[in-house]
Amino acid sequence: MAAPATNGSVMVVSTLHARANFGKLLDHVEGQRASLLIEKRGTPRAVLLSLRDYVKLAAPEPEILRIIGEESKRKKTDLLTSRQIDTVIRTVRARKKKR
Repeated sequence: MAAPATNGSVMVVSTLHARANFGKLLDHVEGQRASLLIEKRGTPRAVLLSLRDYVKLAAPEPEILRIIGEESKRKKTDLLTSRQIDTVIRTVRARKKKR
């Protein structure tokens, strides 16, 4: 069984290697944010992508969401937990009711 080859950020593996090492390849694709090209007898047959990369391809992020995400990172609000967000929402809603 030949070792996987690399073509830029795309790893190329045979179907035999993919079948024998599927769990490790899934971890690699997810952890390294890399694509995996699966070949059968030297012919490209399929691509394995992380879920995040697939979603980006299937439903590209609208420009406004990209801008909001950048602003959130700049203000560090992307670090808030769900519980913290819920607390902020409850506080704002309570202030609006008092008016």
